[in-house]
Amino acid sequence: MRTGNEPVTARSPLRLRLWLSVWGLIWAAGGAALFSLGERPGWAAACAVVAVLAAVDSLVDVHHIRQGPHYQPGRDVPPYEPPHVR
Repeated sequence: MRTGNEPVTARSPLRLRLWLSVWGLIWAAGGAALFSLGERPGWAAACAVVAVLAAVDSLVDVHHIRQGPHYQPGRDVPPYEPPHVR
């Protein structure tokens, strides 16, 4: 059922985004460490940049989760407005 206001009522799975960014942070930090030990400074820098971006994304996700229902509505909030009877 589409109502035409999906951009207004769209939801983002913030906890999934948080865990994916943590997973990316782990892999990127590990890659940066291994590439720096392997004397590959270019790849280590690229992984470090990705790790910083993943860390910032994690912080934004945590901030939005803590803001409450405005960004993360509960299960009792319907995803769309009910259709209007014509």
